Amino acid sequence: MRIMTKYFGKMDIDSARVIHFPTGILGFPQETEFVLIDFPKQSVFQLLQSTKEREIAFIVLNPYQMYTNYAFELDDSIVQALKLRDETDIVVLSIVTLKKPFKDSTINLQAPIIINANKWCGKQFVIKTNQYNTREPITVNDPLMAKGE
Repeated sequence: MRIMTKYFGKMDIDSARVIHFPTGILGFPQETEFVLIDFPKQSVFQLLQSTKEREIAFIVLNPYQMYTNYAFELDDSIVQALKLRDETDIVVLSIVTLKKPFKDSTINLQAPIIINANKWCGKQFVIKTNQYNTREPITVNDPLMAKGE
């Protein structure tokens, strides 16, 4: 299938790789189908792009690459909704807000995106504790990742 993307223009996407979000993403309940697109040059960032609306795209990354001690427990309702069997099914992503300079960029650790990588379905999960914020600073473990500041 061919889609228009916010950052890469027209792209051909394998329709089998569409991730279904039955309730959408927070703030975008009508957007129920997304694809995950890698940025070039082996970046830690990916693009979670709506298949229908070009302008609805989120820069995401695996939060464990920045916060190695990041931990939370999923509610039974999300485990059931996504038909998660064990930890190998789960992909966790966090939405990033990139800013100039890069050191001012933030990551949303309070509302991770949970994807069942085997069933191609996902849901944004709000952690119901004050342990994490929606605008945590990006911490860089590898100084080579910080180039471009």
